[in-house]
Amino acid sequence: MHQLTSDQYPAQLREIPEVPERLYVRGSLPPAHYKYLTVVGSRSLSDYGRSACHALIRGLAGHPISIVSGLALGADAVAHEAALSAGLHTVAFPGSGLAGRVIAPRTNYQLAHDILSAGGALVSEYEPDAGARPWMFPQRNRLMVGIADAVLMIEAGERSGTLITARLACEYNRDLLCVPHRIDDEHGYGAHLFMRLGATPVTESAHILEALSL
Repeated sequence: MHQLTSDQYPAQLREIPEVPERLYVRGSLPPAHYKYLTVVGSRSLSDYGRSACHALIRGLAGHPISIVSGLALGADAVAHEAALSAGLHTVAFPGSGLAGRVIAPRTNYQLAHDILSAGGALVSEYEPDAGARPWMFPQRNRLMVGIADAVLMIEAGERSGTLITARLACEYNRDLLCVPHRIDDEHGYGAHLFMRLGATPVTESAHILEALSL
């Protein structure tokens, strides 16, 4: 584990309103020319959402892209797993410190290990031994959005916390990409809402590559 100084932060993170005072990193961040795609979505991901996430990320294989997410249950874990399966770099921002005994959720501890083994990274602004607290998760979400070149929303219900992260993407002037759903699917509430407000619909990996200028 090592600590980054502010001049070592990815450039995008130095632009956000609340720049972190410190960042701890386990593993390796990608080379400077890589693009960061942050993936967000429901913790109760539907089968459709899981399939769409895997298909879209699989289509990015071979490109200089790092998949960013929060190591949480649902969409976060699926995004990291899809990245690993596609041979893509991935970065996880857990809502805790980075010491092995506090990584949260514990059910994704092995996933955290797999990310590091594959050459990815775990990143946190919290002290290494800081256990997860509810207020830490929205705080870390700003970093996930801040580091992003684009944010991909897989799905979000009407009361999903993912909607807050999507709004943050708009505030930070990050491209927001949304996976469309059936019009009667409650999981598609967030994507359809933000597409009406101007977010980009994504139905194939080429749309993501276009958004990332790759």
